[in-house]
Amino acid sequence: MVVRPVTGSEEEPGGTTTNGSDLEDPSGYRSEELMGGVLWNPPGAKQLLRLFTGDTEASNNELLLSLNKDLLRSLERQGGLPNPSVHLALRISNHHNLAKENEHLNRLKTHLHNDLQNSLSNSQSVVGLLALYTLALKSSCYDLNTVTFTVRETSETLLTHLKRQMEQEKEHIAYSHRPLTNYYQYSLGVLALCTSGIRVNNHVSNKLIKAVEQQHLKHGDTESTDTYAMAGMALQCVKDAGFHVQNAAELDTALSTIKQKLLASRRTDGHIGNEFSTGVAVQALLAMGSPAADFAAAMEAMRIDARSNTYHNPMAISHILPALQQKSYLTVKSKECLSEDDTLVLEPIDPVVVLPSDTKVAVAVEVVTSSGAAAVYSVDVPKGSSLLEALELLKAKSVDFTFEKESSLWGPFLSVVNGEQARQSDRRYWHLSSDGTALSQGINDFKIEAAQKITIKNTSY
Repeated sequence: MVVRPVTGSEEEPGGTTTNGSDLEDPSGYRSEELMGGVLWNPPGAKQLLRLFTGDTEASNNELLLSLNKDLLRSLERQGGLPNPSVHLALRISNHHNLAKENEHLNRLKTHLHNDLQNSLSNSQSVVGLLALYTLALKSSCYDLNTVTFTVRETSETLLTHLKRQMEQEKEHIAYSHRPLTNYYQYSLGVLALCTSGIRVNNHVSNKLIKAVEQQHLKHGDTESTDTYAMAGMALQCVKDAGFHVQNAAELDTALSTIKQKLLASRRTDGHIGNEFSTGVAVQALLAMGSPAADFAAAMEAMRIDARSNTYHNPMAISHILPALQQKSYLTVKSKECLSEDDTLVLEPIDPVVVLPSDTKVAVAVEVVTSSGAAAVYSVDVPKGSSLLEALELLKAKSVDFTFEKESSLWGPFLSVVNGEQARQSDRRYWHLSSDGTALSQGINDFKIEAAQKITIKNTSY
């Protein structure tokens, strides 16, 4: 199994994606409500503010419920392995469908568990997925000491394996100045151990503190908002647990730096980093105790995105739902699973059949190999096709163009193009761009709406 960085568009070479719900106008202020009295007897400023605020709150609550249902429905459509990030978000939420959540928990304990055992047996680095599995089980109040993997005829607990993988990552940082995987997964590992009540080795947390200090939390040459956010949650947990008393000043400085980096990443449209890093960034700011004013614009940006159907990938929803409920992954540490609301019901929905568009758009596809050699192909595709569908059409049309894909928590990503691999073990990936602009979505989610040039470039990070 190849495990890609388990994160958003900035951190995962395969890219990311999207879908929330198409609710009413973001203001929630509808003209019908101004009829019958309000026009003839205008309320005072305070009354109007209460009317507006109450209606907006109702609209926001409706949005949260819709996102929660979207995430729950995604369990029925899951292909491949069950997604621990989706489970985690469902369990952190205020509303539940406990029967469906328990069903998914059982799938995690069988299908994902067996896949992880195979990876561990093959000595693969899967710290990010192990950490998410740990957080998912903890969010269901499952006894982690009863979860074991049998590798080479030796049975050890999940937490023992996670600690061992973190030690291996730490040692790799010591001699190569970077983890075996990446700092996003390393941060997830610290967070999973900490929220499970395991004392995080000072040497392990120190490596993350130093990485923040030396500005190593990057994807390629670009600072990764996702990674800073996850590191913030991890180190805040370490601070709250009192694990790091020896270098408390360094820990505080790292947390302050992370907060500054996240705030400096705020865009004019409210997003922090991009649409797909904003969720974890807001979670981190919440966890680190930032005032609401620091992320109010980001909250509104996520609501607008959700209403405009930007978040249709379950992984993306799993990041924004906790944030919009003003919660973070640190919530897992104190979760008790008592007297939980069990009112979330999925109404039957009519299947939507999307017919291919009669309109064709011209797409040029440029492939740039690791040597810098480039080849350009052209294909006409129905308007609205996904990039994956466009590549399939090109593959069928041109014998010179081939590709292979692999799965990740965010969906499929390109692994081989024209016979050339871009392997995570070599710290390489296929970078995707459209007319020179890097894609923030994966191949199954990016839609071709107009003529453009797609560049697929073998890139190091």
